[in-house]
Amino acid sequence: MTTSASASASAPSPEPTTSVLDLAPVIPVVVVADLDDAVPMARALVAGGLPAIEVTLRTPVALDAISAIAAEVPDAMVGAGTVISTRNVTESVEAGARFLVSPGWTDTLLDAMRDSGVPFLPGVSTTSEVVALLERGVREMKFFPAEAAGGTAYLKSLGAPLPQARFCPTGGITAGTAPTYLALKNVGCVGGSWMLPADAVAAKDWARVESLAREAASLR
Repeated sequence: MTTSASASASAPSPEPTTSVLDLAPVIPVVVVADLDDAVPMARALVAGGLPAIEVTLRTPVALDAISAIAAEVPDAMVGAGTVISTRNVTESVEAGARFLVSPGWTDTLLDAMRDSGVPFLPGVSTTSEVVALLERGVREMKFFPAEAAGGTAYLKSLGAPLPQARFCPTGGITAGTAPTYLALKNVGCVGGSWMLPADAVAAKDWARVESLAREAASLR
C-alpha cells in the first residue's frame, strides 16, 4: 500500500510513514443509511480509539457521509470501502476519502487506486492474487471474505512463503474472533462492524458505540 497526502483539505494529513494498518487494531466497516448518523457515529468511534473509519459505498448517502466526516471530524481518517470501479475511486477521493478499500481487484482498478494518491487496500482471497499484488509492489491488502476464505488458518499458511504481505482481514470477524487474527504476524489490523450493532445505531446510542469501540481498540 502506498501512503500519501490527504485528499481532504479539512482534515490533517497522516505522516508519510503511517500505514492504515497501524492506526488501530480494528477498522470499523460502516454502512451509513441515514446521513445524519455519519458525524456522531464517527465521533463516537474516534472517541473510542478507532480513528480509521471505512464507509462502504453501499448506500446512496455514502459519499455525502464521507464528505461530512472529513469536514466535521478532523481526528478521523475516513476511507471508502466497496470500491469496485475507477468512478468509485475518483468520487471517493473527491468526497474526502483518505484511503480506499476494495473487495477484490483488477489491473484497471489497481491502477486507478495507485494513481489516486491515497493509501489503498486491494482485496484478495487467494495465494495467486497475493503474489500478483506483490509483483506490482503492493504489500498491504484486505483479506476478504476472511472467515469464508479460510480464516486464521489460511492467513497463517501464507506467512511462511509470503512474509512480506500484510493483511487487514474483513468479513465475518467478531469481537470474539478478532484476537486470533490479530495474533498473527502478517495481520496489521482487522475490519469489522460489531461495535456498531443495529439496535444501537437505530437508537442513536452513540455512548454505547463509543464503549464498544473502546473495547475493540484495546484488543491489541
